[in-house]
Amino acid sequence: MKASEIRALSTDEIVAKISDAREELMKLRFQQVTGQLTDTSRLRIVRRDIARLMTLLNERETEAE
Repeated sequence: MKASEIRALSTDEIVAKISDAREELMKLRFQQVTGQLTDTSRLRIVRRDIARLMTLLNERETEAE
């Protein structure tokens, strides 16, 4: 997910996407521990998506103040 795509979303949609991404990350970590995860690069991608979402959410909160 690109930053430009995230900027087009509302704040509520960003919060929802963060929640979904965290849930996906938890599932991926569980799969990794049990040995079922085949695409380990997905962990890195999801972590970075969460970071992007959080960064843009924090920017909006800062601007609102």
